[in-house]
Amino acid sequence: MWPIAEERRVEQGAEAGQSGGRSWRTSDAGRSTAGAAGVTRERPGPYDLGRSPAIQVLCSQSEVGGRLGTLARAGMERWRDRLALVTGASGGIGAAVARALVQQGLKVVGCARTVGNIEELAAECKSAGYPGTLIPYRCDLSNEEDILSMFSAVRSQHSGVDICINNAGLARPDTLLSGSTRGWKEMFNVNVLALSICTREAYQSMRERKVDDGHIININSMSGHRVPPPAETHFYSATKHAVTALTEGLRQELRQAQSHIRATCLKPEDVAEAVIYVLSTPPHVQIGDIQMRPTEQVT
Repeated sequence: MWPIAEERRVEQGAEAGQSGGRSWRTSDAGRSTAGAAGVTRERPGPYDLGRSPAIQVLCSQSEVGGRLGTLARAGMERWRDRLALVTGASGGIGAAVARALVQQGLKVVGCARTVGNIEELAAECKSAGYPGTLIPYRCDLSNEEDILSMFSAVRSQHSGVDICINNAGLARPDTLLSGSTRGWKEMFNVNVLALSICTREAYQSMRERKVDDGHIININSMSGHRVPPPAETHFYSATKHAVTALTEGLRQELRQAQSHIRATCLKPEDVAEAVIYVLSTPPHVQIGDIQMRPTEQVT
């Protein structure tokens, strides 16, 4: 049997909530569990006629790392000097992803509500001699005007976005029976609306510049595929199920638009390596979903 309760590292801090209060940010960084491996192809649905099916990858952390050999690294050459946006880059998964992309020679705009940690990471990357650049940007993702202003600045200063990594997420312990409407709205605004706004603006940025090989990556959670028993996770889980649906809907809309921009949903332990693996695949390969699940049985 799979473990029922989701394993996660919970961080408390001012960055997690919008206005003090009790809140959490969740991160899968640092987890190391073995995983079941396999590659499956989705059967084409009624709206996928004439198109190759997406690939769903089910693999372990060690396998993802193993695939990041010479071939995968070579596949990153086409992204060198291009721009990636990483939301929630002040710590955890977002910081790890930003660092990994800078190591591969990309220009990375890392955004969060507070940028002190991102500025420190940018200095570390520069001192380490990484070929890319990390650009800190302050953005409150619960505020659409902040998001639009950020994309406008990226457009004017750096041409536009080629990769959008929607990593930022917020979890608050507001149950369905007694939770606060404010807490629900905060989670929905960050986990669903901000992700959707960034996706829309990134796509528009790519289309305006005729970029047809861009990539939109949504960092999800296993809570987006199951509903854990703890009551305080239920609304959070609902927002993550929305991310699963939004990613598949995005994939379908991109196909309908005959675009080669790709959409991927990631839920592994080592997200940074998985991001590099997904980006390093050839432009004609669509990896729709990567999951890494523990194989140990629990009694």
